[in-house]
Amino acid sequence: MKSLFYAFSWIFLATGMILTVIAGYNFYSINPDFLDFTSEMSGIKVVETSLDDVADYEDNLEFKTYLEAGDARPLIIANFLERYNSPLKPYDYYGVAIVEIADRYDIDFRLLPAIAMQESNLCKRIPPGSYNCLGFGIHERGTLGFESYEANFERAARELKAYYIDQGRVTPELIMKKYTPSSDGSWARSVNQWMSEMRYDDRVLGQENKADSAYLLEFTSEGSGSGQIEPQL
Repeated sequence: MKSLFYAFSWIFLATGMILTVIAGYNFYSINPDFLDFTSEMSGIKVVETSLDDVADYEDNLEFKTYLEAGDARPLIIANFLERYNSPLKPYDYYGVAIVEIADRYDIDFRLLPAIAMQESNLCKRIPPGSYNCLGFGIHERGTLGFESYEANFERAARELKAYYIDQGRVTPELIMKKYTPSSDGSWARSVNQWMSEMRYDDRVLGQENKADSAYLLEFTSEGSGSGQIEPQL
């Protein structure tokens, strides 16, 4: 009985293998391109994408959106940061971030990076771990620290707007009298210089055409400017 069972099993197995071979032959005869497709697929490399890559793409997309809208302000700030090798990298990300903060508080987009340049050489010289690029809250009683550069710019923008610009301090000289009253005037001259450089997006042109004092409402909703600077083509 067992011999008969094994014999029938072998016959079914052999028949199944023969039918499989025939079916495969017919399939490849009807679809000859399938072999080429599978060989191409074997050469495809899988590229891993990290969350950082996605974030960089989104930042670049936002940067491009500003330029397509005819607003060169993020590019001007990014160029300024790169010109002086600031640790605020990637430059295009911080260009967008600083413009967004400036718009949120309706202040001149050049003011924060100009003060950061004067106070810390664009964040190169700051108390360790403080992220405090603007000399904000640094005095004999201690140093104010922040969780990020963005938090530092955000806090400074909010207070510069409320306690300086809204109170009529609309030039670097007027801000200096309260922000750093011990200065002999060099603080305001330096801030004026950096703001002029960003106005022209060029170091030499900024020096040659520097105004006696920057008007801090020029590129705001309260001033004569629209808050934007068109890209130079």
